[in-house]
Amino acid sequence: MRIEEHFIHDKIAIPAAGPRTSRARLLKLLADNLASTNATVLHGRAGTGKTALATDFARHAGRAVAWYKVDAADNDLRLFCEYLLTAVRLQRPLLGSEQLLELSQSVEAGSAELLADALVFQLGETKGEPLLIVIEDLHLVYDAEWVVPFFRRWLPLLPPDVHVLITCRSLPPTPLWRLRSKQMLRVVEEGELAFTLEEAVNLFRTYGLSEEHARVAWTQTNGKAAAISDFASTPGKAGRALADNLLLLRRASFSALAQTPDFQT
Repeated sequence: MRIEEHFIHDKIAIPAAGPRTSRARLLKLLADNLASTNATVLHGRAGTGKTALATDFARHAGRAVAWYKVDAADNDLRLFCEYLLTAVRLQRPLLGSEQLLELSQSVEAGSAELLADALVFQLGETKGEPLLIVIEDLHLVYDAEWVVPFFRRWLPLLPPDVHVLITCRSLPPTPLWRLRSKQMLRVVEEGELAFTLEEAVNLFRTYGLSEEHARVAWTQTNGKAAAISDFASTPGKAGRALADNLLLLRRASFSALAQTPDFQT
């Protein structure tokens, strides 16, 4: 398969930096989805921990991983296929990617299901270890005409040993969303991605910080992944400083309350 000069190899590489601490609750949820659904969608706004979770799961899933980070320019079907097929071929070298790329050039956007059928056939024919395909930031190409016909056809027909994990900031177009009612798609919402108090405490301990710090941060951030990580980060960061100040204020308030006659009695 010939790679064009414009090809950015970092887009098909698993991010090097994983989360500071694994979140067993969410890893188990994703592992259960491997057996029960064809695809999983991690849905949430920026900073909710989608990529960190996907990266961690890629290392714990116990299967080969094909990673593809989508950019807005990938709304061109052939470019999208070039990246997707190259990522998959790293794990399935016998995949007939040249034929699939030729097909992507000839099909109309509204007939993208023909390409989906061909990809399903190739995945079924090129046996290997079970495969996890991660497509990050798919929302950036939702407006492309081929997205609905391609994914509506591809996801339900995936071979049993292939699972697709999609991250996105907005829900997939309605025809794809409806796959959930057929138990082919599991959507993990932003609320599920939020840190629980126990997870926040575990994160803060990796920084040598107390459970009390974690409780303050968790209350202030509602468990949002990026915000709570900022609270826990090294001294000098705005979030950590705010956590320290809030903790001091809480202790000062408690100390003042302890001096009142009603409290002492």
